[in-house]
Amino acid sequence: MLTIYGIKACDTMKKAQTWLTEHNLAFEFHDYKKQGIDQAHLEQWCNEHGWEKILNRQGTTFRNLTDEQKADLDQEKAIRLMLAQPSMIKRPVLDLGTKTLVGFKPDTYQAHLAT
Repeated sequence: MLTIYGIKACDTMKKAQTWLTEHNLAFEFHDYKKQGIDQAHLEQWCNEHGWEKILNRQGTTFRNLTDEQKADLDQEKAIRLMLAQPSMIKRPVLDLGTKTLVGFKPDTYQAHLAT
């Protein structure tokens, strides 16, 4: 079974979940704002995609950080920020079992999940 990680109220999450449902793909939803996320998952995603892709710098939560908090970012510091405030994690993250997809693009989902 697929696991999709994100936040319930996110429009992009809703689009991804609708796409999965329309393509008859069963999935489990993990709301990392309510259920949290562990360091191991974040490390795995950062190692696979790069922390720059996993850390959502466009969102309000990141933009509201102090300049000091934003300074000297590296993977370790980015993971600490995302653990403290999961809203900073790019969404959705779709776990395919052997790899993950970050963000939602119908073409990418189609390429990796075509049945």
